[in-house]
Amino acid sequence: MSIQLHILSPEGTLVQAEVSLVTLPSVVAPFTVLQDHAALVTALVKGDIRYVEEDGTEKLLPIREGFVEVGNNQVKACVEV
Repeated sequence: MSIQLHILSPEGTLVQAEVSLVTLPSVVAPFTVLQDHAALVTALVKGDIRYVEEDGTEKLLPIREGFVEVGNNQVKACVEV
């Protein structure tokens, strides 16, 4: 099983992928979302969104700020890059 990752910006869709984990830079500290993570909504701060695709490829996306919604094995982020 996997997590559906959707990262959007004002310019359009940046990432739409199935991933095994996502690490996000939040206001308090970076946190990692794994399968069946508890639902939450939080602000994101300047840093890198790190995610691992199903084939094991790790990718980084630098962001300036944004917010994220996590729930039902979906991570939906709206960010400024």
